[in-house]
Amino acid sequence: MRVRAQVSTVFHLDKCIGCHTCSLACKNIWTDRRGTEYMWWNNVETKPGTGYPHNWEDQEKFKGGWEVKGGKLRLRLQGKKKTLANIFYNPRLPKLEDYYEPWTYTYDDLFNSPEGDDQPTARPISAITGKPVDITSGPNWDDDLGGSPEHAEGDLDLASLNEEERRQLLTVERMVFFHIPRICNHCLNPACVAACPAGAVYKRGEDGIVLVSQEKCRAWRMCVSGCPYKKVYYNWVSGKSEKCILCYPRLETGQAPACFHSCVGRIRYLGVLLYDADRLTEAATKPDADLVEAQRSMILDPFDEKVEEEAKKEGLDPAVLKAAKESPVYRLVKTYRLALPLHPEYRTMPMLYYVPPLLPVMSTVSKGGKLGAGGGLFTSLDQARIPLKYFAKLFSAGNDAVVDEVYRKLIAVRIYRRSQSVGDVKPEEVSHSLADAHLSGEEAEEIYRLTSLPTTKERYVIPPMMREKTSESAFSRKAQTGAGFSLSPKRRW
Repeated sequence: MRVRAQVSTVFHLDKCIGCHTCSLACKNIWTDRRGTEYMWWNNVETKPGTGYPHNWEDQEKFKGGWEVKGGKLRLRLQGKKKTLANIFYNPRLPKLEDYYEPWTYTYDDLFNSPEGDDQPTARPISAITGKPVDITSGPNWDDDLGGSPEHAEGDLDLASLNEEERRQLLTVERMVFFHIPRICNHCLNPACVAACPAGAVYKRGEDGIVLVSQEKCRAWRMCVSGCPYKKVYYNWVSGKSEKCILCYPRLETGQAPACFHSCVGRIRYLGVLLYDADRLTEAATKPDADLVEAQRSMILDPFDEKVEEEAKKEGLDPAVLKAAKESPVYRLVKTYRLALPLHPEYRTMPMLYYVPPLLPVMSTVSKGGKLGAGGGLFTSLDQARIPLKYFAKLFSAGNDAVVDEVYRKLIAVRIYRRSQSVGDVKPEEVSHSLADAHLSGEEAEEIYRLTSLPTTKERYVIPPMMREKTSESAFSRKAQTGAGFSLSPKRRW
């Protein structure tokens, strides 16, 4: 057993209102520079929809993530020989139109136009070339299904549905949607790290945050192709790759990342998970249907004395172990088994988990209907407004049983709390729902308080970075954090 600590996150999708405050907070801090106009390290997608960049989930096109061949884990993108052959021409890169061409407006026309009978207009121009552009897409073009049917119908996750299910879903499409905020997953088995020939992408040992060395990067952009979530970007001015850094300068001072701090819906949780590094390859090579459970099995119990002993042998500080015991992520992922990884079939072991949205499963109370997973306030899980197959495609590599378990718990908690606050649910119906979800009343109450009433300190349990125990002075790194340097990075050719 090799115990490692990983700063991990959970997004509760039932509370996301799609306001994009998180995206703007990140944009204003990290990607407001020349060459980063099209980058959104944090973006919020509307599902059903094709996302940003368009159809990023199409790994037949982009070849991101890992695959198992001959019982061994290998990059889907290419091996060493193809890496050498394609080092100066990467055929699996997203194009600018797959993202969008960033634009601004001719604001000077509003102030400097001569007098006339018509109203001056600020026309859109490319932020890259300065030439007029027709706006046809953007980072949130599917927002609230505004891009339908051109974009939403192209959602690759709809492929898991049969024709009748697709027809029913698209008929009520304007009423059924949910939001998915996405940042870098800071995976345990990151394909971007393995794909980089220069070794510029690396994973920090103390907290597992994945970063890109601006000194080592040679702009081969294999990391962009290798990341199946397309969360590594190319800066066309500096000639370097950049990505979400989980605001590690803020974490090192005990502050939550900017997108977490600004979240209006308070959907974000951050904490430490302990995992067994020796079991990574074993877990990543499991069949698709077993990947979620395999990833859960890697997460260690911080209250286990043996785990605590091994963690201390590996050099983990007692303060980090204390943070792991208080971690809300551990409770949501491991204890209550509510949070699931996005597309575990990519086998990168993402450390950003999602609690699926309950809202699309809800229905109206039918006359004489009963509360519970079988009908009434909630539709049958087999006849949900968005079929469970769709969520299984997103969060469990197609394993319906995993998603079914989560939804039965979410429904049971909702019914339990309705009985407490409204009192219109019969006790036997509450008992039936709790038994169906394998929950006790105490557990349902704990889940309710963790998901609905947590304080900031309960949502963000940030481990100390123990910088005072290193021999290096912190001042030697002054002005060198983030995406750049005190001196601008230069091309090496």
